[in-house]
Amino acid sequence: MSDSPGTSPGPVTAADVEQAVRLAVTTLREGATADWSVPAGVLEWDCWETTEHLADDLFCYAAQLGPDVPPVDTHVPLQWAQARPGGPGNAFFADRAAGPAGLLVLLEASGAILTAVVRTASPDKRAFHVFGVSDPEGFAAMGVVETLVHVHDIAAGLGLGWTPPGDLCDRVLARLFPDAPGVPDRWAALLWCTGRTELPGLPRRTEWRWYGAPQK
Repeated sequence: MSDSPGTSPGPVTAADVEQAVRLAVTTLREGATADWSVPAGVLEWDCWETTEHLADDLFCYAAQLGPDVPPVDTHVPLQWAQARPGGPGNAFFADRAAGPAGLLVLLEASGAILTAVVRTASPDKRAFHVFGVSDPEGFAAMGVVETLVHVHDIAAGLGLGWTPPGDLCDRVLARLFPDAPGVPDRWAALLWCTGRTELPGLPRRTEWRWYGAPQK
């Protein structure tokens, strides 16, 4: 749903990844002295783990796009592990001794890596994702969704406010969620698409996915 019927909200770009991560880090710094061991919203992970997972996601999306000829049938061969049973499976973990401030530096660094890779990648590049082989715009959109939605989870746990720009939400909805409801509040639509909330006449989703295939 864009400002004018029949018009596109525009592509998702490296600048969108950069904006999403910058807003996320700015918001989460407000909770730097809070208890990050509390659950992140409705997730089974705590706020530290969820932030760590987000940073890992952004880095891994960049790694997936990074090779000259990326794999289209599997992930790049990173070694995945869990810090505890039930925790997120990551390729890396933050140094706990650095505290939340250090964790946010890691998030910012991962966002910068994805931003740079998307900005320099040929639009013809294709790389594997479990929700379908995608292009640099698709990976940028995935990174933005991961950021916006997981910061929603973390902010809920830390007691912070978090409402990202509606136009940013609209662009990732148009790119990844063809079934997105056409409600005026695009942030609410994204939360519904990712199973975080209900909308009038639309119960909260218990299963969801996005569609990363390149758009023609």
